[in-house]
Amino acid sequence: MPKPFPIPDWVRHTNVYEVNLRQYSQEGTIQAFMPALPRLRAMGVETLWFMPITPIARQHMKGTMGSYYACASYKGVDPEFGTKADFRELVKTAHEMGFKVIIDWVANHTGWGHEWTIQHPDWYEKDPATGDFKRASGMDDIIELDFYNADMRAAMIEAMQWWVMEFDIDGFRCDLAAWVEYFFWQEARPALEKIKPLFWLGEFDELENPEYMGVFDACYSWKWMHRTREFYQHRYPLFELESLLERYQQVNRGSSMQIWFTSNHDENSWNGTEFEKYGDMARGLAVFSATWSGIPLVYTGQEAPNHKRLAFFDKDPVEWTGQYYLEKFYKELLQLHSQHPALRAGDPDTLPIRLHTSADDKLYAFLRKKGESEVLVILHFSDEYELSFSILDTRLEGTFTELFSSQSKNWSEEREGRIMGWGYYVYLK
Repeated sequence: MPKPFPIPDWVRHTNVYEVNLRQYSQEGTIQAFMPALPRLRAMGVETLWFMPITPIARQHMKGTMGSYYACASYKGVDPEFGTKADFRELVKTAHEMGFKVIIDWVANHTGWGHEWTIQHPDWYEKDPATGDFKRASGMDDIIELDFYNADMRAAMIEAMQWWVMEFDIDGFRCDLAAWVEYFFWQEARPALEKIKPLFWLGEFDELENPEYMGVFDACYSWKWMHRTREFYQHRYPLFELESLLERYQQVNRGSSMQIWFTSNHDENSWNGTEFEKYGDMARGLAVFSATWSGIPLVYTGQEAPNHKRLAFFDKDPVEWTGQYYLEKFYKELLQLHSQHPALRAGDPDTLPIRLHTSADDKLYAFLRKKGESEVLVILHFSDEYELSFSILDTRLEGTFTELFSSQSKNWSEEREGRIMGWGYYVYLK
């Protein structure tokens, strides 16, 4: 759909690293995270997304520390993470190093005991059975806001403006964006854009909530995440993925963008690590996430790699060893995405072109082009130990260099290849 708001140009080549402050270090603070900035920058990270750092509600809290997503105020930093001065220093330092910084914004609900429950109880939905605040569906530590209340909407927007003006953040990852009435986002974005251009990432899938892309720059790819898990665990035919990718292609012809990932805070804690969900296919899906049309996301600890589910409401830090075994892997992918013109996101001219192979029931090969620049990606979606194949599509021609091995290949002269089970190649022209 037409975009009424200009997307900041940097968004089209960015990637996102989700920071789980509580579990990033033993201390779990902003100051303890700061020393990681140089390493993450060297790894190719462009945008840092911080899970909520707002004060956490203690009333009806879950676990020993409560939920990031049950706030007690929309302004301020929870003492668990540090101070406002700490966050201001972090954003300033990150900007100086070339990062962009976005924060999680939880508009749909607050925690019990939020300051508005005392100051403005009429800003909340009420449970007709009890007359008390309405609990969010299936989550008894949070309560629903009433977005038909104009005063509440104005206060929410003013709080978002406060974060931009106070800390100079670069955008928002909006939690459960499609659970919030669309008209709120229609009010919020132009009010915020008066301060500076921002990146708006919504937690929804355009295939389910297409109207929300009238406000947001990028959205989630939930359907892809669920389908790929089912594909791996139940050994579905490749057609199941092909048909879904064509649906994403359709919306992307209108300049839409998705964020692609194998893990995030919800998935890791509740559904399992990428290794639990995808097994040997996990790295191939990470390659897909960085080379398909859109924005790649890496979650805290994936570069280690982290093999455990991180507790959500209790202290459970990543078990860093000082060795980052997948750091080079992610660096190659993140830098490629941020630097290669053919991987520009939200650009209908660079959309993937599916290539015909001799093994289309097992291989998904695609080409992305921008002028003379081309990226060829070959993904093996089966466990066949060593698959011999040919690329039959005549749209592929010329000499390419493989990203991970640095080996050159002239596809005009040699159209055959071999690939291991669940393997991948990324060739650059």
